[in-house]
Amino acid sequence: MSAVSDSRAPADGRIGWLEQTVGGITDNIEHAIFTERHARSDGWLQRRDPRAKLVGFLIAIVAASLASSVVGLALLYGATLAAARASRVPFGFFVKRVWLGIPFFAGIVVVPAIFFVPGDRVFDLALGPAHLAPSWNGLAGAAIFVGRVGVSVSLAVLMVLTTPWADVLKSLRALRTPQVFVLVLSMTYRYVFLFLHTANGILLARKSRMVGRTSGREQRRWITGTMGNLMSRAFKMSNDVYAAMLARGFTGEVRVYSTYRMRVADWTALGVTCAFCGVAILASRIVT
Repeated sequence: MSAVSDSRAPADGRIGWLEQTVGGITDNIEHAIFTERHARSDGWLQRRDPRAKLVGFLIAIVAASLASSVVGLALLYGATLAAARASRVPFGFFVKRVWLGIPFFAGIVVVPAIFFVPGDRVFDLALGPAHLAPSWNGLAGAAIFVGRVGVSVSLAVLMVLTTPWADVLKSLRALRTPQVFVLVLSMTYRYVFLFLHTANGILLARKSRMVGRTSGREQRRWITGTMGNLMSRAFKMSNDVYAAMLARGFTGEVRVYSTYRMRVADWTALGVTCAFCGVAILASRIVT
């Protein structure tokens, strides 16, 4: 009985590393499926032509990089949130996915610039021989930098959330993106989930056969062996898949069954996006 209870949970009641790893892998797989469901819902962006969406999002990202004030960035971010709402993307899910990631780390990276940019000081705090004296110019520059990153990441995430991955790849080819780049993205997206399932199965199989605790040395040895096993399977599968593709007439071009046709609504949405991005850039220049 004690051995069985040990395999279920440690004595202190905390979740073991095996359970955490299995839970993390499962959450990633479920999260990817949940995201694909958003892309196939009946929202405003989902009804737009993928090529028009891709061009519009690229223009909006360029506009965010050119915006030189918080006002222009606020206009672009407000339009992004409005588009997410019209596309039936959950507001909390969308905001958390963006602002708990890259923009947070961008803020950490830009923190030193707050203290080294010249200008009027907010305060001067002496810490022994060192002085902490952030400037208003540094704070403004940091806010603009984080805002640019946040808006750009929000646009990229919204594009992926509202567009099936196959349509994104075909849109990239329509914009003359190199074929090799599109092919690598396609194969990576397709088989990363397969190897997540494989790793999940290996972890669950080990857990189901454990009746007692193992030492840290044994656990590390098992982890390194499992990593090598997964890498060996990945190389073998890549060779098998490529041979199967060649046997079926693969010539290097990724083909998608869906066909696109630009409609009036798509051209209108693209024109409105361009006009709004121009207004946001102009507003940022005027405020500056």
